[in-house]
Amino acid sequence: MSRGRVLALADDLSGAAETAMALRLPSRIVLGAPAGGLRAEGGSVALPAAGECVVVDLDSRQLPANDAARSVQSAVAAGAFHGGLLFKKVDSLLRGNLAAETVAYAAGARGVVIAPALPVAGRTVCGGVVHLRGVPLHATDAWRAEGRPPPRSVSHALRGVPTALVPLPVVRGGALADHLSARFAQGRHPVCDAETDEDLNLIAAAAHELGPDVRMLGTGGLASAVGRLLAPTPDPTLPRPRGTTERPLLVVVGTAEPTATQQIEQLTAVGARHMPLSPGELTRAPTGRLDITPIGITVVSLTGPVSPAASRELVATLASAVADVAGGSDLVLTGGETARRVLDALHITQLRPVAQIHHGAIHSRTPDGRCVVTRPGSFGEADSLLRIARALRPETPHPDSVHPESVHPAPSSLRGEAP
Repeated sequence: MSRGRVLALADDLSGAAETAMALRLPSRIVLGAPAGGLRAEGGSVALPAAGECVVVDLDSRQLPANDAARSVQSAVAAGAFHGGLLFKKVDSLLRGNLAAETVAYAAGARGVVIAPALPVAGRTVCGGVVHLRGVPLHATDAWRAEGRPPPRSVSHALRGVPTALVPLPVVRGGALADHLSARFAQGRHPVCDAETDEDLNLIAAAAHELGPDVRMLGTGGLASAVGRLLAPTPDPTLPRPRGTTERPLLVVVGTAEPTATQQIEQLTAVGARHMPLSPGELTRAPTGRLDITPIGITVVSLTGPVSPAASRELVATLASAVADVAGGSDLVLTGGETARRVLDALHITQLRPVAQIHHGAIHSRTPDGRCVVTRPGSFGEADSLLRIARALRPETPHPDSVHPESVHPAPSSLRGEAP
């Protein structure tokens, strides 16, 4: 299949980066809702050329539903370019303004094929219910930071959107395109079960076969299936990652995931400095500066319980403080909200993906050559941050080779406060 051009939409930055790498085409990630419209030619937010992918981070996950829908509607209207493919990235845990954005994304289309499975991360869809390593989403604590219970099914998350379940036997039955067409004729958007990447390959192929007026909506797993259709082999001209030592490496952990503590511990075990900040420290000194100068590998993280109602304000405050000391540092940013706020504070508006270090951990370059790695907060094993650090700094030692007395923790105070 010949390469086309793709405009993809994401509701947060880590998802945008994941999608850009999954689609296998030379890509640009654009930070910012296209309120002024995307342009086919000229300007810094141009639509994709032939054989290119542009992924727009609409930054809409935390917006009011109506505002999120308008941002999608604007992007879809601008992206209805000749010969192009539209793709909508959604969260594999069904977070965000899923229903409102789906309605906006479906406008003007024959229908939308919905496939939110992400098998590589153990997230499957069976009977229209998202499962995390075999456990239904609503029976897990994956939404603990959301302040509300998770949806019991994909259709529940899409309440108000007319959907129809496509069970696994139909996905694998050999006549999926006909089945999807029948659901569209009923005025319904099919929600596809999927347990494997091959299931997603079948879904992407069937949706693509039905033509450009059928749109796809799914996770990075479905984006990868689309990428395999458009570019059966990765582009050999894409730049490969290179470790550098000329800049400090600043790691910012804004996620409340339990694995974050283990990930930070593995970095400090090889000599990284760690500066933990409690919500109280940030809120008491919202304009304070971090008492740290990044040298080598430095980790800044939020610690302690964070109220869902206060989390966005805390992340914005953390980002502002980090940007003030980031200087020319290379960056590792975990959590889509954290990543976006830090880059906004640094006035970085575009990224060029370079490579995937592990699933979801995407190494990109800024226009001035700085390295930025983004990663969803819920992704990554205990060694995730260490693997990222070693990809950017190959000289980073293995934890077993470091003596405890050589590790020097960073101060944990804000400038002007008692340690």
